[in-house]
Amino acid sequence: MFDSLAERLRRSLASLTGRGRVSEADVDTAMREIRLALLEADVNFRVVRDFVARVRERAVGAEILGSLTAGQQIVKIVHDELESILSVGDRTLRLGGNPAVVMLVGLQGSGKTTTAAKLARHASRLGRRPLLVAADPYRPAAVDQLEQLGRTIDVPVHRGPQGAAVIDIVRGAMDAARRLARDTVVVDTAGRLTIDDALMAEISSLAAAIKPAETFLVVDAMTGQESVAVATAFAAVVPLSGLVLSKVDGDARGGAALSISAVTGIPVKFLGTGEKVDGLEVFHPDRLAGRILGMGDVLTLVERAQEVVDAESATRLEAKLRRAEFTLEDMLEQLGQVQKMGPIGQLVSMIPGMGGMANEAQAAVDRGDLRQTEAIIRSMTPRERRDPSILGGSRRRRIAAGSGAGLADVNRLVKQFGEMKRLMKQLGGRGGGRRTASVGPFAGGR
Repeated sequence: MFDSLAERLRRSLASLTGRGRVSEADVDTAMREIRLALLEADVNFRVVRDFVARVRERAVGAEILGSLTAGQQIVKIVHDELESILSVGDRTLRLGGNPAVVMLVGLQGSGKTTTAAKLARHASRLGRRPLLVAADPYRPAAVDQLEQLGRTIDVPVHRGPQGAAVIDIVRGAMDAARRLARDTVVVDTAGRLTIDDALMAEISSLAAAIKPAETFLVVDAMTGQESVAVATAFAAVVPLSGLVLSKVDGDARGGAALSISAVTGIPVKFLGTGEKVDGLEVFHPDRLAGRILGMGDVLTLVERAQEVVDAESATRLEAKLRRAEFTLEDMLEQLGQVQKMGPIGQLVSMIPGMGGMANEAQAAVDRGDLRQTEAIIRSMTPRERRDPSILGGSRRRRIAAGSGAGLADVNRLVKQFGEMKRLMKQLGGRGGGRRTASVGPFAGGR
C-alpha cells in the first residue's frame, strides 16, 4: 500500500542524505517535496501541515544543520514524527471478561467477516479458545462465509435461528460460549453500503447490551480519506477501542493509515492483508515508519519466518549451509516457505536498505520467475537435485523440455546454484566452528 509514498519520501530525503552538511534552504526544498508526497498519498491536509511544521522546526531549530551527519539526523527526525503520527492511543489488546467479547463494526464490503476469522485465529495463537458469531442475519451469504472460514481454522461458529433478532443471536452465543468453555467471542455484526440511522441504532444497542471488551472498526484502507469520516461517524454512537485497517496489501495510497488515528484519536491495532485467515499483523508504528522510509522491518520478517519454519527445520538447514551441503531440494523447500510468508515485494521491503528493490522483486514474481525456477527443479530426478554436477547436455535438454523453460534458463539456474554453494563454502571456512545465522531468501526463522 505504501509503495508509492515510500518511493517519494525516500527520493525527497536522498538529497539530504547524499551529503554532509545541509542548509536551511535544503531542508525547505525537501519539506516541500515531502508535503506534496503526503498530500498525493491522500493524507489529511491538517496532518500534513502539522507533520511538516514539526519536522522543519526540529531540523533547523537544533544543532543539526552544521553537523557532518545532518542528512541522517533529519531522516531520523522524519522517522520519529511518522512514528508519532501512527502511535496515537493505547494499542493494547484487552480481552477481559468471561467470555471476552470482541465486536467488529464497519460498512459492508470493508472486510469484517474475513477479519473476524483472522482475529479468531490470532486469539487461538495466543492460547485462547474463540467462538465466532454470525450476527448479520440480513445477509445469509455472510453467515455461510463465516462458517466456511471457521472450518478452515477449526473454530466453531454460532448462528441464530432464522428470523432471530441480532441481540438474541449474540446473547445465545454468550450462553453457547460458556457451555463450550470458549473464553473469547468474536462478533461479526451487520454492515450497510452507507452509514444510516438503523445501522447505528443497532450497533449502539448491541454494544450497550453485551459491553464488549474491544470494539473494532474495520476500515478498508482503499477508501482513503473517506475512512476518516466513517470512523468519526461510528465513534459518535459506539465507544470504539481500536481500528483494523483491511486490504493494506492493495494499491491504496496509504493516506488512511497515516490520517485516521491522528484525526480521530482511535488507535490502529491490526493490519489485514489478503483473504487468507493468516493475513493479520499486529500494528507496530515504529516498524511501519521504518518500512515507509526504507529502513526495513526485520522483526516482522523474523516473526513471519518463525510462523512457517519450525525450529528443527531451521537448525537442520543452518547446519547444511555451514557445511555447504545445501541442495536443490533444500532450495525448492525454501522457495515454498518464502512464498508462504507473503508477497515477495513486501518481504524485500522489510530488509534494511532493500526498500527500493521491492517493486523489482515483486515484478520478477509476477513475471513467473519463481514458478519457472520451481518447475525446473521439479523436472529433475532426486539424484540430479542432490548432485547437479551430473547434469550433462542431454539431461539439461530433458529438464528444459519437461519444465517448459529454455535450455539457457536451466543453465543459468545451475550456474547460479554452483556460485551460491562456492560462496557458502568460503563463508563456512571463514566462520570455522562458530555458529552463523542463516541469511537471505532461503534463511529459516529462528
